[in-house]
Amino acid sequence: MIKLRTLLVLAFTAFVILLTSIMGSIMSHRAAESMEQEIGQSLANIAYQMSDKLDNFMWSRQGEVEMLAATYTLAQNRHISEVQKLLSQLQTSFPSFSWVGFMNMKGDVVAATDGILVGSNISERPVFQEGIKGKFIGDVHDAVLLAKLLPNPTGEPLQFVDISMPVEDSNGEIKGVLAAHLSWEWSREVERTILQPQQSHTQDSELFIVSKKDNTILLGPKDMVGQALNTPSVVNAQRGENAWKVEQWPDGQNYLTGYAYGDGYLNYEGLGWTVLVRQPEAAAFGSLDEMTREFILVGITASVIFAAIGWFLSEKITKPIRGITAAANELRQGKDAKIPVYRGFKDIHSLSFSLRSLVDTLVQTENALGDMKILAHRDQLTGLPNRTALEIYLERTIQELDRELETLAFMYIDLDGFKSVNDQLGHQAGDILLQKVTQRLLEVTHKGNITVRLGGDEFLLILRSPKEQSVEEAESIAQEIIDSINKPFIVELNHVSIGCSIGVAFYPTHDSNVGNIIRIADECLYRSKQSGKNQVTFYKDKSNDN
Repeated sequence: MIKLRTLLVLAFTAFVILLTSIMGSIMSHRAAESMEQEIGQSLANIAYQMSDKLDNFMWSRQGEVEMLAATYTLAQNRHISEVQKLLSQLQTSFPSFSWVGFMNMKGDVVAATDGILVGSNISERPVFQEGIKGKFIGDVHDAVLLAKLLPNPTGEPLQFVDISMPVEDSNGEIKGVLAAHLSWEWSREVERTILQPQQSHTQDSELFIVSKKDNTILLGPKDMVGQALNTPSVVNAQRGENAWKVEQWPDGQNYLTGYAYGDGYLNYEGLGWTVLVRQPEAAAFGSLDEMTREFILVGITASVIFAAIGWFLSEKITKPIRGITAAANELRQGKDAKIPVYRGFKDIHSLSFSLRSLVDTLVQTENALGDMKILAHRDQLTGLPNRTALEIYLERTIQELDRELETLAFMYIDLDGFKSVNDQLGHQAGDILLQKVTQRLLEVTHKGNITVRLGGDEFLLILRSPKEQSVEEAESIAQEIIDSINKPFIVELNHVSIGCSIGVAFYPTHDSNVGNIIRIADECLYRSKQSGKNQVTFYKDKSNDN
């Protein structure tokens, strides 16, 4: 007959192996699913950020052209030199405008930046034909008339996005068309600012922008630009989905693909661009495979250790086994349980303590994966809240706000002179400067308020204050911000001086829609820029003018 000791040893050994396998399978499976979801969602978030930034950029440029088209000087167009000056000022303020021109009703270019195409008739071009009918935004296209007239240091084909609209006088009579060509190169800069902060965990990733018409690749690897792309992710994105999936691309390789669809921003309807971010499946889930191998190794090691302990102390550890088994069953059922630690014998104590440590380590790993979700609400460079966090803050704050007694001051902040720092010292110095600016903005951000990085060198500070004191407090904070930013920075041993311009609007005083409030504050910021920069401009409601 088999001895009881041998039976207990064999039973204990089998039990430990089974226990470790079950716990390992459950925890590994849960950790793998969670990590896979986090990795995929991170690419989907990058695609969404890129899509949102593209739409926000186009909305801003559309607004600038609209504001210029509405100016008195342009509507009267009696003095072409004044019109020329306005066009040049717009291009100087926003270099992404490669060309801005004003055409009369016949399609003759009467004024343009750098005098390019002045005297030419472009009545046959869509930018004139569509623009005279109403606001027109054309998709990415190759340069035709301007290909040989504009500087092109890279030698690569020039591409533009068109914006045009009619110019009307005070009687509503159309006097001409204002047109602008946006260089498509700005999309590369947006791509860099989105992908660079993510390089540590998105190695070998590539970003694509796909047009709605014919699904043509507008931005991506050079050998793929201009080709049609009809993957399932493109179809899903054009249905309005923002998600991720593993799919096979035309090259026959499997990629983890995050996707999002650009459906516009505020009053900008969007061009229907689909943004894809892909990463080779092996690179995306490499850390997951490594974690699984380590987990198996830990499980095997633990099984061997526990079997050895069982061989020597099988008769005395019956009770500890029952305790450990009970706790393991609770863990398997999803309950919050701890492996008990037995202190009667050193070996038994080591066994129970190792099991507890193993489970705690797995739980900590799962918790760490949960902490990654918090990063989705933070700007990767500055650590400030992002647009997602802003929406959460506004939902909570607006519900609590007493509209009769309180207001929210939306302070739209843009740095003056930041581009020159990037150009002269490099983007790394620019990133360091943005981090230092963030610290100064946080010094004036009081409890209950929020400072958000909107993108690039644009920030939004929301100040909650009593209605009667709202203007005074906003003026005080705005001046404090300007004074703080005006103080010199030391960046990589370089003395850097910049300023900032601010636009302020109040919720719900000026509008009950926060999207409109942000737009109004942005318009006030634009007026601060036009008025000499490094100052604050408050929105003045014309309905309250005397």
